[in-house]
Amino acid sequence: MNAARKIRKAAWRLGVCGLLLFWILQSIFFNEGRLAWERQGQSWPGLSRWQQWQAAWSCGPRELWHTLMLVDRTALLLSLVFMGATLVLGVFRWRMVLRVHGLDLSLGRATEISFIAHFFNSFLLGSTGGDLLKAYYAARETHHKKTEAVVTVVVDRLLGLFAMLVFACLMMVPNLSLLHRHNRLAALAGVILLMTASCGLVIGLSFWGGISRLWPRSRERLRKLPKGELLEQCLDACREFGRDRAFLWKSMGMSMLLNLVCVLQLLALANGLKLNISPLALGVIVPMIICVSALPITPSGLGVRENLYVLMLAVPELNVAATQALSLSLLAYAGTLFWSLLGGMVYASLKERHHLAEVAQPDSATAN
Repeated sequence: MNAARKIRKAAWRLGVCGLLLFWILQSIFFNEGRLAWERQGQSWPGLSRWQQWQAAWSCGPRELWHTLMLVDRTALLLSLVFMGATLVLGVFRWRMVLRVHGLDLSLGRATEISFIAHFFNSFLLGSTGGDLLKAYYAARETHHKKTEAVVTVVVDRLLGLFAMLVFACLMMVPNLSLLHRHNRLAALAGVILLMTASCGLVIGLSFWGGISRLWPRSRERLRKLPKGELLEQCLDACREFGRDRAFLWKSMGMSMLLNLVCVLQLLALANGLKLNISPLALGVIVPMIICVSALPITPSGLGVRENLYVLMLAVPELNVAATQALSLSLLAYAGTLFWSLLGGMVYASLKERHHLAEVAQPDSATAN
């Protein structure tokens, strides 16, 4: 029954992903087909619906591919470097989180686990699905603090998301005039403000508590829940982060640098496509889209991210063609896939080696 339920959930989310991608491609291809037909001096409304579909799906993919090929190769390479830099910065931030609980994971092993998690992020839900595997590997790295190791993965992602939300909120200030004119962006900004408040509340309650002051028996009730003792242990592990104020400032500083590099990646691609987009505008649009596409709606946020880029950029206020906006999103995703493939290679090459090492350890212990 559980397996069937999981299959239904996965199928439903894949279906949503497919519908979103079909919706955005259909809209863009229809526009490209209409423009191509009119350039030939023929009437688009005079075509039947079936003929319009044929024209759209014959001209649209060709125009999209042509736009993708226009990107400057140097800019594309630079965007790949920026994408890799975000992964490296993420490794350093996670090691900072681990050290709060005295878990000193080596840089090499932390990098391996992070790259493998990034590989699984390519097809699991949202852009954070690989964190489940990251938590699994983290728990295997220690025998005495497995719960704390898993909590570090959750806290690392939570702090990263909160920092990205704060970054987006800060970038709203120099973009107030754009928000005033761009109704879609203003609506998305409202969602981001709500997400920031919610995420901040979760961090506050997890790191510093406060519920037990209002409901003194809340801890007692928590223990009575299924896996209540484990939940309480996770909560106590979170309290350690609230006690280390230096860690919070350092992790937020590292996260802000990571966020800036994320924006630079899209800026490099926008310049490579010769898009006339203000860096300030990208500074608020990119983090907003990253935060929303991180929600577990579709695998790797595919479909959600593409629709958002088109909705935010293909407007008179920014004057970016829908095909170019879609190309920008697809090229950014291609950079993610490039580093995911490297993560897949790490997973394939090191999985067996680590498994043999784990088998050898019990054998040697028995021999002694």
